[in-house]
Amino acid sequence: MADAGIRRLIVDSGEPRQWVSPRGDLVTALLGVWFGVGLMIDAWAHTSRSELETFFTPWHAVFYSGFVVVSGWICWQVWRNVRTGRQGLAAVPMGYLAGLLAIPAFAAFGFADLTWHTVLGIETELDILFSPSHLGLVTTMLLIITSPVRSAWSAPDVGERPSLGRLLPALIGLAFATTLVSLFLSYGDALQYGPRTVVEAFSSVEGTSRPAHLATAMVVSNVVLLSPVLLMVRRWRLPFGAVTIMYALAVLMPGAQTEFTNVPILLAIVVGGLAGDLLILWLKPSADRPKAYWAFGALSALITWSLYIGVASATGGGLPAVPELWTGAPVVAGLIGLVLAALFLPNARRA
Repeated sequence: MADAGIRRLIVDSGEPRQWVSPRGDLVTALLGVWFGVGLMIDAWAHTSRSELETFFTPWHAVFYSGFVVVSGWICWQVWRNVRTGRQGLAAVPMGYLAGLLAIPAFAAFGFADLTWHTVLGIETELDILFSPSHLGLVTTMLLIITSPVRSAWSAPDVGERPSLGRLLPALIGLAFATTLVSLFLSYGDALQYGPRTVVEAFSSVEGTSRPAHLATAMVVSNVVLLSPVLLMVRRWRLPFGAVTIMYALAVLMPGAQTEFTNVPILLAIVVGGLAGDLLILWLKPSADRPKAYWAFGALSALITWSLYIGVASATGGGLPAVPELWTGAPVVAGLIGLVLAALFLPNARRA
């Protein structure tokens, strides 16, 4: 009887799949914030509490309770459709299938993480970012919290010029996905540098690897920040404020990891997001305007990282001593932005 019941649930009944309401997507995104903030607290604890010796901590409780509530909400969206007679794929809302499948996978990786920590101990250094169980957790978590992005992608009520309120769940989901990527690339995160460290790193090229480390971190962080924005700009004419919101949320993870000791650097990135919004108003980049799209990619990166160097210099003791480094690094960022935009929109016309 149980097998028959399971087969009845998984066999597709054939109805066209429906979308979760905008309010439902917003709830998913906000519960994903709980999930994401739990991970930020856990990342802070692993960075600042070297004496950690147990899996059962308050920050793990916040993290895993976030998983429980957002997973319960996603399952409820499916169950509501099952109660109306839908079965199989027809019961899963558009955009939520990957998140639904990721729920049991996340739980399995959570159990694997518990076993890993019990047998091998608690990681507190670079090895934490390469633990197989952690990589599984972050991958499945990313699929769960980006459900509102996939939901909005083809929703019939969104259109090509969505309002900020309608697009907000997708912006929140994608921004928190960006924080996950930045967390697991922390060894190359320029947003964790303080102003004085930036100035000192670009003040010498002899006998130290610090300028190379900072230059590399700027490249990595530039790609991590700009890629999701280019994805959204290619899909929609973003409303004013969208990029600022994404960058403001994206800086929360490096802020948590540094205990917000580098606020000037984080604010510089947020202002870079505001500059991106202004560029969208001016250039009107879209898939139908490839040159404007390419120019947006280049100029957005150039301005953001010029602000990064400028704010670091203003609050960190003056301009770095090597002019080639502090003038050239934002130009490199702009060129990378141009290449990214060309990769996201390689054709001269829309397919």
